[in-house]
Amino acid sequence: SALPEKKMVFKGLTVNKDDMNKLMLTPLIRYPLPGGSALITFEEAKVAQRIIELREHTVELSCGELEELDQCRMQVKAVPVELLLPSALEIRLTQSSRSILVSNLPSLDISKDGLLDKLELFFSKTKNGGSEVESREFLEDSDQVVLTFTQDGVAEQLIEKGFIQVPIGKGTHEVKISPCMSADISNMQLQPSRCPRTVLLLGIPDVLSAESMRDALEIHFQKASRGGGEVDALAYIPAGRTGMAVFVEDTG
Repeated sequence: SALPEKKMVFKGLTVNKDDMNKLMLTPLIRYPLPGGSALITFEEAKVAQRIIELREHTVELSCGELEELDQCRMQVKAVPVELLLPSALEIRLTQSSRSILVSNLPSLDISKDGLLDKLELFFSKTKNGGSEVESREFLEDSDQVVLTFTQDGVAEQLIEKGFIQVPIGKGTHEVKISPCMSADISNMQLQPSRCPRTVLLLGIPDVLSAESMRDALEIHFQKASRGGGEVDALAYIPAGRTGMAVFVEDTG
């Protein structure tokens, strides 16, 4: 499946030669949840494993909200959460022939749009080595700007200069000109991975309010006599609705 496009910027040099050919990925997995389900994360992986091994669980409910006595308990099924994580990744880098990356920009009392106007005005002039600017934008989550020209060859000449003095505000500031690289994932291999501390509960009937159901589930699965333990997090999706869980790297 295709991955969402992500703009990235290189912000420093590695000091360890062994790390030069490594790319660190931070997992951010979106996991759809059906109605009548819950995700429960325990503080200890062994508790989650025990709950999965028991599989079928009878949960006692608060009868105050229920009309029928036989509704005071429910059967739910516990299953593991399996995610697909990248195990190998190949990225193809391409240098843009018309774009440059402008960095080392000064921190001035000027809006981003105002700064973009100043840069476009300067780099659109042929006497400054530029030409007509087709687009300009800040890189996401950075203070660096991508300028794209309408003509080929302009970007290459500016990159060769490396640093350029640009009038911004009341002074002149030296900015850095770097190649603008785009990256495409040419190959990616995935492998299944089980969440060690998280359990998916299925078959939860819509017989209580969402808050009461969350409380009932947490009370039940925190009891050691039921095979449970300390609950770290719990999310419940009532029947007839859907949800989306986001999994990040477990650093605990």
